Amino acid sequence: MVPSGWVPMRQYSNDDEVDFAIVGTGAGGGTLACRLAEKGFSVVGFDAGAWWRPLEEFASDESHQAKLYWTDERICDGENPLQLGSNNSGQAVGGSTVHFAMVSLRFRPEWFKSRSLLGYGADWPLDWQEMWDYYGQVEQALGISGPVSYPWGPKRPRYPYRAHELNEAARVLARGAEALGIDWAATPLATLSAPRGSAHPCVYRGFCVTGCATNAKQSVLVTWIPKAIAAGAEIRDLAMVGRVVTNDDDRAIGVEYFREGRWQFQRAKNVVVAGYAIETPRLLLNSATNRFPDGLANRSGLVGKNLMVQANQAVFGSFEEEVRWYKGPPSLAITEHWNYKDAGKDFFGGYSYMSQGPLPVVWASAQTGRGLWGDALGDAMLDYNHQAGLKIVGEMMPQERNRVTLADEKDRYGLPIARVTYSWCDNDKRLIAHSLDFMERALGAAGGKNIWRQTDDTCHLNGTARMGAHASTSVVNADCRSWDVPNLWICDGSVFPTVGGVNPSLTIQAIACRTADRIEALAKRGEL
Repeated sequence: MVPSGWVPMRQYSNDDEVDFAIVGTGAGGGTLACRLAEKGFSVVGFDAGAWWRPLEEFASDESHQAKLYWTDERICDGENPLQLGSNNSGQAVGGSTVHFAMVSLRFRPEWFKSRSLLGYGADWPLDWQEMWDYYGQVEQALGISGPVSYPWGPKRPRYPYRAHELNEAARVLARGAEALGIDWAATPLATLSAPRGSAHPCVYRGFCVTGCATNAKQSVLVTWIPKAIAAGAEIRDLAMVGRVVTNDDDRAIGVEYFREGRWQFQRAKNVVVAGYAIETPRLLLNSATNRFPDGLANRSGLVGKNLMVQANQAVFGSFEEEVRWYKGPPSLAITEHWNYKDAGKDFFGGYSYMSQGPLPVVWASAQTGRGLWGDALGDAMLDYNHQAGLKIVGEMMPQERNRVTLADEKDRYGLPIARVTYSWCDNDKRLIAHSLDFMERALGAAGGKNIWRQTDDTCHLNGTARMGAHASTSVVNADCRSWDVPNLWICDGSVFPTVGGVNPSLTIQAIACRTADRIEALAKRGEL
């Protein structure tokens, strides 16, 4: 990026009928914009957030960096209302990858056929071996740093970069895992462990989840977006898309977006919605017409339904020795034991758990959440450098009652805001209970004292526009193409039929790479 200057790129007019208007530039939209532009398609990517310059505009300050999160008003209800913001959504060019924890994991192969093989959820219309190839492409594109040998799943090539050195918090996880007789590994991360071009390796400053100020983090902002621009794509930041416009032939003709103080319309031959699991259904529902009175691409009635978060519970304990868990990325060691082991479970699905390194403000908030105030809070914060924790990413079940709908309230653009309804099912509760019991044993075996549990946290957002093999039971097909509107595509975590027990970003980017290849193949056959 040019210091203090405009990023030079191709610019289209609103009257130019571009091949693809892509709404959202995160893991799905940003990756797809790059791959489509490299294949010769004309592309305009829209993002409601700003285009930040990390080297100049990011600070080592938790409060300052809240500018990266999607904090627009939403109504959250249900039996277990979600907390939305820093833990699951971003508003910036690059999306939530600008502040994600960089954990880059492949799905367990059986999860792509979880209904047929494991007895729960819904089958994906994708083959795991094909996805394995795309995972490899993304790992190379991002320069993933990981262990020489990964203990779980089919054998795979070495990661492009060596694993990061373990911090003391990671060594706590390792001790606990070994004491309980299970495997562990260095966490595969999308941050550099060695120089890459003009980017230097991670300096272990610990502010990863508030935005990397050194560009060691291989977010969409610093990987796919620059390549997309070099290939001829245009990225429009601070551009809120409010409606996908369709004609009487059930085809999209462009998008209405608010930018520079006014509503505008961009013509397009194809529209891709990649706003993630809340803004994607919100946009589709706000794009209702006489022909689609229940929302665009919603003849199945499934737009907005089957919202899935992931469990993110944790156990924490104190240690006599200094841990200084903030040094380095927040998750430097992991075990996927309970993703791949099915015996001994009283629940469907799986979970991984990782070492933790929360920053001070987040840690203080966790203490007040457990009822510590005043002197008790001060004492707890004085013990900050002697803490360690384990935290899961756990699979929660798809349920139609967990959904995104439109509220009566309007936002600053005059658009109905999202109502997000969420309740845990019995299986979710059993998985969480199992993980907390197991992690508490592991932390104790590693030498932890005064162990306590954080029981209500969640992370990541998926579902609400699931892919499938039939129009009656899904919103898009395996190519992420809408069943109802043939030139409307959805390419983000909302297409997930199930969520798995790993962070979703690698899978979203793999799906985007596959979708780009499928679009190219369809175009060559004249089937767009």
